[in-house]
Amino acid sequence: MELVYFLFTIAAEILIVSFTLVAAWAIYYDLSNSEIPPGVEQPGKLRILHCLMVIVCFLGKIFERLGFCSEINFIRYTQDGKSLQEDPKLFIKDLQFEEVPVRVYQPRAPSVRRRRGIIYLHGGGWMFGSINSYDRVCRYFARESESVVVSVGYRLAPEHKYPSQFRDCLTASVHFMRTAEDYGVDSACVIISGDSVGGTLAAVVCQALVSRPNFPKPLAQILIYPGLQAIDFYLPSYQQNCAVPLLYREHVIGCCLKYLEKDFSVLENVMEGTHVPLDVKQKCGRWVNPDNIPEEFKARGYKPHLPTSYSDEVYEAAKLAFETTFSPLLAEESIVSQLPLSYILTCEYDVLRDDGLLYKKRLEDSGVPVTWYHVKDGFHGVISLFDFGILSFRSGKKAMDDIVNFLKSL
Repeated sequence: MELVYFLFTIAAEILIVSFTLVAAWAIYYDLSNSEIPPGVEQPGKLRILHCLMVIVCFLGKIFERLGFCSEINFIRYTQDGKSLQEDPKLFIKDLQFEEVPVRVYQPRAPSVRRRRGIIYLHGGGWMFGSINSYDRVCRYFARESESVVVSVGYRLAPEHKYPSQFRDCLTASVHFMRTAEDYGVDSACVIISGDSVGGTLAAVVCQALVSRPNFPKPLAQILIYPGLQAIDFYLPSYQQNCAVPLLYREHVIGCCLKYLEKDFSVLENVMEGTHVPLDVKQKCGRWVNPDNIPEEFKARGYKPHLPTSYSDEVYEAAKLAFETTFSPLLAEESIVSQLPLSYILTCEYDVLRDDGLLYKKRLEDSGVPVTWYHVKDGFHGVISLFDFGILSFRSGKKAMDDIVNFLKSL
């Protein structure tokens, strides 16, 4: 027994030392490879969060090497959050809409009229995020706006190929809009919403719905720091915030390539724009153009990117990114002009900021009313941190409340 205890003690000490070394390496990596601008709210908290993310990713790599589990599954496990819990103000139930997992949040309080319905599509780079990890966000929207919320658990990449995620979101949205009255919802008052790639998916789903003949349009769309194009990765926000946690420019392109099952060897070429043929540049240059970004957003060191040579090989690797189910900013005018009332949230210190600004302009130019909320001290992912214990961010709570106010105005 003494030998077993001795060996156990040695093993525990090795684990503690190993974890300490990993944490130290993560902190060093964070300090040397990230940039937190002085305008970010509570920069110390953001740095701690980033360090924790780096540690999780590093441990995931170790566990994958040891054969315990894949890095992706380890990260998913750490992000997943609690399983379904009771709520005194909500009826909450896990269901399936035509085999797509959903969680429905319904206010317990009686209502004299049918409620509005919110379809929520979570973020996570197509590979992460879940109904559980966005439970707090969806509960808050349901409680504070007194709406029925449907959180969609679409299939994740890389196990499920593009565009499975879009198809799941569209299937769940169509099912809910057809059966809205079964949940006490006015079928004319359904909002499609999402954050990050969930915002991308929300934009794509909205475009698909308005293209359907004899099908009711959504009342509105809510796009929270969405990624909307894969043509120009040198827009002002991509330059200014390329190394700002929690989302780097390289992370965006890497997630895109992994989602499309493409080799990472073309990452630098895609970043430089060698995947974009001349005809696409000419067609989409009206919409994806730094000239459409207000000058106030170019003040932090933006430099126009010199034209790059085109490569057939890189184009073949990345051409799926030009499809509107991947880059909804590139949709035809006949579709964009039909889109409903829109709410777009952007954050100053987010690489995806300018995608939102470009879509805002395109929608407005097409006659679509847009409500825009800009988080001046915010960063990508901040709304998920509105209620995150000691690592909560005030700007995330303000953003959540602004979305709730928009919902109440509908």
